[in-house]
Amino acid sequence: MKKLLFAAVAVFAFGAANAQDGQTSKGKILVEANTGNAMLGTTGFYFTSSDGSSSYNIGLDGGYFIMDDLALKVGLGYGGEKYDGGDAVSAFSYRIGAKYYVKSMIPVTLDLTGASGEAVENFAGETPMWLGVGAGYAWFLGDKVSIEPGVRYNHSLNEDYADKGVFQVNIGFALYF
Repeated sequence: MKKLLFAAVAVFAFGAANAQDGQTSKGKILVEANTGNAMLGTTGFYFTSSDGSSSYNIGLDGGYFIMDDLALKVGLGYGGEKYDGGDAVSAFSYRIGAKYYVKSMIPVTLDLTGASGEAVENFAGETPMWLGVGAGYAWFLGDKVSIEPGVRYNHSLNEDYADKGVFQVNIGFALYF
């Protein structure tokens, strides 16, 4: 019984120590970077290399809290691919959406993501778009920073595009101003 009580007190203390103090308040600005996977149309960071081929992406998302816990967001990303013995191609990605923090600590996102550029034309033959939904948990490391592990699902809005749905597990890093 003492161990159970100690565990409950420890969980409560951890939660209280990590409770945020207005980071998601109306009028605040959000800047975030996320890990991503090798997928067209991401605003995350990634790099992969295998058998002489490589791909990368760099990107950031930003938002403005229009009310407590609700931010409207936009994101931009730039990436490329180089296949063994081939020319390098690049893609530009964009994202627009919203992020809501349930109880100021469980971020839920809904957004529209798209891509354009040489990599898109060579790979897909069309301009892909995805409707994405995600959720996670925000660990606040003070007044200005949080780490947000989460999951995400991107559903393709293109009829002929090969990737009908992409599931992602990622880690986000957010700054609040």
